[in-house]
Amino acid sequence: MTGDQSGGPVFTSLADGISRNVHPGDSVHVMLGHSRWTAGAREMARQFWGQDPGFTLVMTSLGALGALFFRGGLVKKVITTYSGNSFPTYTPNPIFRQAYESGEVEVEHWSILTLAQRLEAAARGLPAMVTGSLVGSSMAENDGFSVIDSPLGPLGVLSPLVPDVALVHAAAADRHGNLVFSEPLLEGVWGALAARRGVVATVEKVVDDLDGLGHRVRVPGHRVLAVVEAPYGAHPGGCYAPGLPVRSYGEDIAFWNMAADAAAKGEFDAFAEEWVLGPSTQEDYLSQLGADHLEWLAGRSDPNSWKADSDAAPVVDDPILTTWERAAVLGAREVELVVADVGADAVLAGAGVANLAAWVAVARARSQSSRVVLTAELGLWGYEPTPADPYIFNHRVFPGTPFLSDASTVLGMVIGGPGTRTVGCLGAAEVDRHGSLNSTQLAGGRFLVGSGGANDVASRATACVVVTLARPERLPDTVAYVTSPGHRVVSVVTDKGILRRQDGTLRVAAVPAGEGTVDERTRQFVAACGYAPAVARTVEELTPPLPGEVQALRDFDRQRLFLS
Repeated sequence: MTGDQSGGPVFTSLADGISRNVHPGDSVHVMLGHSRWTAGAREMARQFWGQDPGFTLVMTSLGALGALFFRGGLVKKVITTYSGNSFPTYTPNPIFRQAYESGEVEVEHWSILTLAQRLEAAARGLPAMVTGSLVGSSMAENDGFSVIDSPLGPLGVLSPLVPDVALVHAAAADRHGNLVFSEPLLEGVWGALAARRGVVATVEKVVDDLDGLGHRVRVPGHRVLAVVEAPYGAHPGGCYAPGLPVRSYGEDIAFWNMAADAAAKGEFDAFAEEWVLGPSTQEDYLSQLGADHLEWLAGRSDPNSWKADSDAAPVVDDPILTTWERAAVLGAREVELVVADVGADAVLAGAGVANLAAWVAVARARSQSSRVVLTAELGLWGYEPTPADPYIFNHRVFPGTPFLSDASTVLGMVIGGPGTRTVGCLGAAEVDRHGSLNSTQLAGGRFLVGSGGANDVASRATACVVVTLARPERLPDTVAYVTSPGHRVVSVVTDKGILRRQDGTLRVAAVPAGEGTVDERTRQFVAACGYAPAVARTVEELTPPLPGEVQALRDFDRQRLFLS
């Protein structure tokens, strides 16, 4: 353990870095960035397992590994935007669900942008931050948010959020504790800069100097309490480190899947024993993963590594379309129409089927000379998805993406900024007659996952298209919880037809070709809703999905993880 005599950061072990700087009762911010995890978070779970330390956890997205803090009895409150699995699909996690529904853990829901803005306000020493999100949603009732009148009209105002300590994983640090990061950075480093006591950082490598890399330093050393050299310290997340003195590696999706599967089967304690409580050091943890596996993860950062996945999983050749495939084909067509209608510069898609539909729509629009590009709240502008990978946050697309930034840039400027027209393509568990979306909590208190960036997109995009299934439970008269307001929703696309906003009302405007007359299929669509939607004077008949349209969707989702 070393530190400079001027009171700079201590360079120490993982166990010591956490034990000396994380205390019971703390508000702990776990920074995600594109890495999504840190060895410091794993060590915190290991040290405090079963001790009831009463932490408040501030974490943009929990993911399956966030369940460690719940099963270990570490947290009394969570401040977050998303509590659910990201792999193999975006689904509720039973451990979060049980804890929230029972009241065992208090949860405070925010959107990605507003959580980042609260941390930014704290980092800047400001009493408040103005936002364009949350108004009209159930989250507007949160403590820490208010709406005030101004000469410009109603303004959403956020109070600052000050964690006691932040846990981060950086690519590298120098001997003064200056931390180097690479974009994309999701919520950014605001929480690290805002932390009352400072930062505990794990890094891939400690270097003697950072000559020529000052533009990559995002946290200066005087804010850093401890630095721990921990290779692969973002695992099972990845680390993108171009031009830095460390090696990049990709996400370990199989490991994330293993954690989600353990939670689903009631075997999460055994998972924690094997992968968290058992390995006492980072070296033990890496040894358990194995050198060959780590080398394979490094290969996953190669932009061309998708080709191996493509070879291993050919496109499904199945003449039978799933209901989600039908909805996605119609969704892609609708997004393409809306992009042309508003002259969109970008499309930002929610996870899952909505994402696949957006990818196909943008590719098709660009093939016809549109300049529209894909953007994502992680901090991507102009990215190009790779075949055989249906996930938005694919590290292999980072090297070819022309602009890498963070959520504050994408959700706070690209979305809703005066110089950019953006179409949102979203999904949700519920969409009501007003276009309001719910991905947080069903009637009766059943917890889902939360907003993520959906509220920011729905609140600020030029126009939004929603992709879902025509089912009474998915299309209720009124959503139980307004995750995202519906005033910018122009279309709701389903497997049985499309609702389009006409004269301020979402009306049945189109139905797919099929058996019976258009009127009969319109009535079937209406009957599939949880209310009786208005019907347009003329209902368009849509051509059946074409093989090429289905192929384009399946090319991304080879295993039909989302399309089944």
